[in-house]
Amino acid sequence: MPNFLRSRWLQRWFLGCSCLLMILLGHSASIAQSQNVLRVGTEPAFPPFEFQAPGGGLQGFDIDLMQATAQAEGLRVEFQSLPFDGLIPALQARTVDAAISSMTITAERQQTVDFSRPYFKAGLAIAVRANNTSTTDLASLQNQTIGVQIGTTGAETARKVPGATIRTFDSAPLALQALLNGNVSAVINDAPVTLYAIKTNNLTGIKVTRQLLTEEFYGIATPKNSPNLARINAGLTRILSNGTYDQIYRKWFNAQAPSLATATVPGSTLQSETAPSATSGAVITRALPILLQGALITLQLTALSVLLGLIGGTLMGLARLSASRPLRWFARAYIDFFRGTPLLVQILMIYFGIPALVQGLGFTFTFNRLGAAVLALSLNSTAYLAEIVRAGIQSIEVGQVEAAQSLGLGPGQTLRYVVFPQAFRRMLPPLGNEFITLLKDTSLVSVIGFEELLRRGQLIVADNYRAFEIYAAVALVYLVLNLLSSQAFSFLEAQMNPNKRSRQSSSSD
Repeated sequence: MPNFLRSRWLQRWFLGCSCLLMILLGHSASIAQSQNVLRVGTEPAFPPFEFQAPGGGLQGFDIDLMQATAQAEGLRVEFQSLPFDGLIPALQARTVDAAISSMTITAERQQTVDFSRPYFKAGLAIAVRANNTSTTDLASLQNQTIGVQIGTTGAETARKVPGATIRTFDSAPLALQALLNGNVSAVINDAPVTLYAIKTNNLTGIKVTRQLLTEEFYGIATPKNSPNLARINAGLTRILSNGTYDQIYRKWFNAQAPSLATATVPGSTLQSETAPSATSGAVITRALPILLQGALITLQLTALSVLLGLIGGTLMGLARLSASRPLRWFARAYIDFFRGTPLLVQILMIYFGIPALVQGLGFTFTFNRLGAAVLALSLNSTAYLAEIVRAGIQSIEVGQVEAAQSLGLGPGQTLRYVVFPQAFRRMLPPLGNEFITLLKDTSLVSVIGFEELLRRGQLIVADNYRAFEIYAAVALVYLVLNLLSSQAFSFLEAQMNPNKRSRQSSSSD
């Protein structure tokens, strides 16, 4: 080996450059191979159009249609599961090449993305409980609570109902479950999806009104000016003409496929036009008042949950130190359960699962959204705060307890006047961390339609499709709230520091 390569650092440099070159060559090859691959975003929670197969893959009308369309053009499809309200932002960021998820072609969406020719004719319908005989159209939904999926045309239609309270959910099944539980009076959703859910899941407690509210067309969305749009349209035209589309339609709906428009839906004049967009500063300025309202709700939810969690955590922490073995076992089991299961699962169990279980037993029971959110967050926070309280109490020297007992103080007095004041000062830093963690965890209650800070941001993005600006503003508001909370706990910790108080008293003397 030449002398200049015998140096260890030169050998490492040469090896590193070789590895980098191989990675770049491999990446170039993968790019060449991916030219015939179409990355397609979809939300697999919208049967019969797209949903999870028993084996873990995807199935549905949209899935079969997209694969047939791509095959007609010699393309291969790679599906990516995304939330519905994240499909258009993903197209804007070009992290996917197309999106198919029963997406209605609307003028508002056409300002942001391009659509293929229509591939499905559908419409909205109202779903109500089976014993509801008064709701037949939009006018009969005035001053009622309506459940919708975020970012859909059903949500847009519901907002037009005078006096209605809108509850947004991440998916149509969650909205229908809320209807079954009695949390909403009606659900506005695509008629084929609702009818399929009622039929396949035997939802005897729900019915669909006969009247369709709208006539809509679904299209495959692509980024603006994408070269893939022409190939997708060509593939759709081919499967529509050779009978493949009719076969797929009969497979999933057991009916003859209706005729579809050839290019674009009537009234959609913005297919190739882009409306002037507002600046990022203007978008954030308009959104900020709405986000601040959500921030206030987030703070209230956090404060209430931490307060109840601290009470429960103190009781559980004392139970962990109890001389009673069954009490210790119960506290340990509680802590292990709530720390060992995701908070999101706990929220869904409390808001959707418990009412469904109780109603299945023949009792009428529903959860208020605020009550369910506070209960879930408090129960979860109790498990973490219990360990903080236990550790804080055990950190106090045994000699202080013995000294208090020698002075005639009972166990309760010793805990109240000697142990807990000192333990609380030591617990302040982890209590502050738990408060900040819970402040961020409140974003999870958006899954039940609770309009805190994150949900307000999601609703804005569903309207203007300016994901980067809005979510950056949401992150900034969270950051400010966390910094203020951190400063507040630091101030409280400093004020309770006995050394600082003694220095202040000495300086005043």
